[in-house]
Amino acid sequence: MLNKNDRWSLLSLTSSIHTVRTGKVFHVSQQSQGDHLYFSSGTPRLIKHPCKKNIALYLGRQIFFTRDNFKSSLLPLSLPTSIKVGIPEVTSAHIAGSVLLLVVNQKVYVYDYEANSWNASIGIEHPVSHISGDNCCYSGHPFCVDISNSVFAYLHGDQISQTHVYFSNTRGYTFQKFAYERQAELVGSLGGVFYFHSLSQVGLLLIDQGKAMFSYSEHPLNRSLGLPFDYNGTLDILITPGQKGILIFWFEKSLLVSGNAGVIVFSQLVRFVTVLSTETALISILFCLVSFLLDQNELAVLTRENSLYYGSLGILPSSLIKFSGQNIWSQEAAVMFTDVGQVEILTPLPDPMFPAFDFQRCPMNVQEILMDPQLQVDVCKVELLQGEFDNRMYSIDMNSKLQLTALMIPRPGRSPVPLAMVSNPHSLGLQVAIYEDGYTYDGNTKHRLNISLRQQHHWGRANPNFTSSIKKPTVSTITLDVANKEISCVDLKPLVCPKFSLKISACSNGILDPVGLQDNYSYIIEKEAYDPNFRGQMSREDLVVNYRYEKLGCPRLVYYNTPWRPVVELWREGKFQEVTKAEFVLLEVNGLFTYTYSLTAQMALCRSQPQNWTTILESAGDKRPFAWDRENYISCHDPDNDAPLRWPDVPYQILGGPTANKVIFDQRNGIYVFFLSIVDPYYSYCHLETTFSVYVYGALPPSIIPTTVTIIPLIMAMLLSVWSAYMIPKLLHTEKGLRLKEFWMNLCRRLRNLCPCFQGRR
Repeated sequence: MLNKNDRWSLLSLTSSIHTVRTGKVFHVSQQSQGDHLYFSSGTPRLIKHPCKKNIALYLGRQIFFTRDNFKSSLLPLSLPTSIKVGIPEVTSAHIAGSVLLLVVNQKVYVYDYEANSWNASIGIEHPVSHISGDNCCYSGHPFCVDISNSVFAYLHGDQISQTHVYFSNTRGYTFQKFAYERQAELVGSLGGVFYFHSLSQVGLLLIDQGKAMFSYSEHPLNRSLGLPFDYNGTLDILITPGQKGILIFWFEKSLLVSGNAGVIVFSQLVRFVTVLSTETALISILFCLVSFLLDQNELAVLTRENSLYYGSLGILPSSLIKFSGQNIWSQEAAVMFTDVGQVEILTPLPDPMFPAFDFQRCPMNVQEILMDPQLQVDVCKVELLQGEFDNRMYSIDMNSKLQLTALMIPRPGRSPVPLAMVSNPHSLGLQVAIYEDGYTYDGNTKHRLNISLRQQHHWGRANPNFTSSIKKPTVSTITLDVANKEISCVDLKPLVCPKFSLKISACSNGILDPVGLQDNYSYIIEKEAYDPNFRGQMSREDLVVNYRYEKLGCPRLVYYNTPWRPVVELWREGKFQEVTKAEFVLLEVNGLFTYTYSLTAQMALCRSQPQNWTTILESAGDKRPFAWDRENYISCHDPDNDAPLRWPDVPYQILGGPTANKVIFDQRNGIYVFFLSIVDPYYSYCHLETTFSVYVYGALPPSIIPTTVTIIPLIMAMLLSVWSAYMIPKLLHTEKGLRLKEFWMNLCRRLRNLCPCFQGRR
């Protein structure tokens, strides 16, 4: 919190305005096709891709999409003539990875800017006005890919109890209805739907009687609503990049912030402005916000009074600083960041001679301005804050622990307070220790921070009502920053690192690439390893299998030489119920037969001959390919089953239940796609089935040479060595041995006489 003694600076805005004008000499015939898109709001917006800094979208009376950060003239964005939308009004936009999503006339359209293709989204059956999503820029980790793929579509202002929300995990190409638990009980209108990956929660914004609050989807936040806050006008809600949980709410009359994904929303940024100016100026600022933009650690606000406000985003709210200038605002002006501390005011300019628009760019180096000694801006009290974990991704498995270190060097005579915070304390707990770790060449003290992270469940310090479900993979981001950081600390950005608690898969271990799995990935099954008829007979040719990542995800990791049985969990409407102990069966859907079972019928204590896939497929015929379920399952342990046990040594193919049966894989690496069916007739009336994949690893290639060919000569060589060690000393004491010894001695003398090198040593 700032007090009345906090210093605010009213700085003069100095910049060199220039106009970008390119490509208008040889491309005079270039024309845009189809309906020109325009933004529904009178206030311009500018959306930058958080991962690809040169990609941005300008929303105004015209819409411009750039791949070079507006360094060239651009035609207004338009739909192709093949797409008819009626009114080409855009109400919402989002950049998801390599595609641009636009809501045009209450429908969602996908523009793949890399392939230059347009598509209408599939699966949305009701009008929508807004879309929301996030981008993960850290790596090709499957969690990171899922974040970028997740998109919501909804109708803003609709009654929340009856509204239709749609969710896509394909970057907006296909949607399905999203079922939110207790949605029918919620009161108010819908202000937005967001996937808060920093909390691993879906949040619905409720608006009722001038107040707004968030409702969350998962334990423990789903037990109550977030704290209410004033909702004046239609607030734009921006999720800061980096999955830190910072939200910005802004409108021409409001500027609010939340540091924990909407659990608490406050207007401290506006109160900071009250310290700067008089009450009259405050009212002017509140009612005249015309453009707003945020980067990972910075924000900028442009007002009609030709003023630009700049601030930083950290763990604790910091002050805004006002830059005043002349004629920096216009009806089409928008602000954007080009680098750390580098702000530009962008204005599109029409050209009466050409259809392409030029762009007026007004750059400003904030860091250079703040370093002016005449301004008397407080110097940053930290010289260095670094950690090897910055912008890196880690996985924490169950019952494991992660140790991170960071280094902080304060300025002489200063005592900054480092702060470490996790975005999801319900899932991830931390413990921080700080100590002095020597001195720099200038005599400054170096401070070392040791940060210990593990699942909150295993710290043993939190109430179970506070922690999230240990069975559900979650995401949490750790941020290391300095408390009450000065506005001059432009280059001193917080250290941010996402953590994931997840199950081990072939993607998380680096064996397979999740991006590659989505790009029409295929693999080959050798003809010796599969049978398309599921009879265990070798096929005549190899099989090429296209991997369905959208259905299977990343394969689980299984070591080939370890008996394995999958853990089957029962979920209902997205909520975990229990670990299933009922009997179930597996079948590799492509006909792979390079696996068997650890138990035989006799070892499983069967009273009668057990069923197997061969008998089931013969009886099913062509009706169903995988027709083993609760209706036709007969237990071999049933005392009423009179079928004799004729073949006790056949593999027992039922898993779970009263036996400890497991799958044993042959010496082969590769992907197995299994169909799983619960066959226990007393477990559920439903046909419980699923399909999943595993990746078997660790098997060495089989030897080409037969084992007997290598073992027999090796044994013979060993026996010959033992015999020689015993017989040679014994033979040397016989008459033949003495003559043989004398022969070798004479041979050595002759060699010495013949070789000059030995003669010189006599």
